[in-house]
Amino acid sequence: MAPMRPLYAWIFVSAFWIAPLIHVALSRRAGSWRPPPGAGCPFGPRLGWLIIVLLAGALGWVLFMTGTRRRPG
Repeated sequence: MAPMRPLYAWIFVSAFWIAPLIHVALSRRAGSWRPPPGAGCPFGPRLGWLIIVLLAGALGWVLFMTGTRRRPG
């Protein structure tokens, strides 16, 4: 099996790790940077989503997309 070319590796990393991080950081649906009043966690919702996407990559982004989609009603 031939090794992956560096250009293809960078494209893969950009598409499945860096692009979702940028999307979550800029998305309005990610929530606030600060935690809600009275929350026990020191992280806000947006930082929490960024940590999930950072650790889980594209799977974390899919979780973000399904967790923040607008529901009718």
